[in-house]
Amino acid sequence: MKDILNYKLSFSDDISITVKGILFVILVIVLTSILLKIIKRILTRNLPKEDQPKFDTVFSYGKWIVYLVFLLITLHIIGFNVTGIFAASAALLIGVGLALQTLFQDIISGIFILIDQTVHVGDIIELDGKVGRVEEIKLRTTRAVTIDNKVLVIPNHLYLTNSLYNWTQNGTLTRESVEVGVAYGSDTQLVKKLLLEVANSHPEVIQIPEPVVVFTEFADSALNFKLIFTLNDSFKATFPKSDIRFEIDRLFRENNITIPFPQRDVHIKNQ
Repeated sequence: MKDILNYKLSFSDDISITVKGILFVILVIVLTSILLKIIKRILTRNLPKEDQPKFDTVFSYGKWIVYLVFLLITLHIIGFNVTGIFAASAALLIGVGLALQTLFQDIISGIFILIDQTVHVGDIIELDGKVGRVEEIKLRTTRAVTIDNKVLVIPNHLYLTNSLYNWTQNGTLTRESVEVGVAYGSDTQLVKKLLLEVANSHPEVIQIPEPVVVFTEFADSALNFKLIFTLNDSFKATFPKSDIRFEIDRLFRENNITIPFPQRDVHIKNQ
């Protein structure tokens, strides 16, 4: 048995390997396969079913890279001359990495999104000043639709380099606000009453938590107020907020409350 294990297979003058070395390589591959299965199970246990095929695709490619690295290291340990292979592999990987740097960033970011679940299909996100509802998350890009029904294709690497606002991660309810200024001398209690009346009468405003009015500041030309209310669909908040502004303008006119605009007095002196 010892002679069999030490039997050397020679492929050339510089390349040879023993039977014991071959068995060691097979053992390393088996252990690597088991380790990869455990890692995959840990990473995918919390993934939604629709995201698992995407992760499996990436993991299958990464798995062969891991196998190749472990194989080369194992061959080097048992005395197999892999210096030339290492040098060629390093040069190839550096060249491919530089050429496809952004692509790799997108794919790695896509994997992070799938694993940590920061973004889901149906979420409303704001990234770099653009707002859209997520329709599809791919490995390289995220597809979202804006309120204007325009398709927004976001490279996944932007999630790593920009601040991402997920409007709906805590639920679909969001707090919105409309600001308005009234002239000095206006009845502030009447202003508060009218603003609450407008919010409570709108069908899309949720009553719990109830709308509130905040007196924000004494500005140069106006007394500023903020009407805060809750909506169930912040993606379309532009329309109920517009309705609320129209109604505020109507009620203020009916109650003789003036919405001022900045004015400046210019005095000309004759010398």
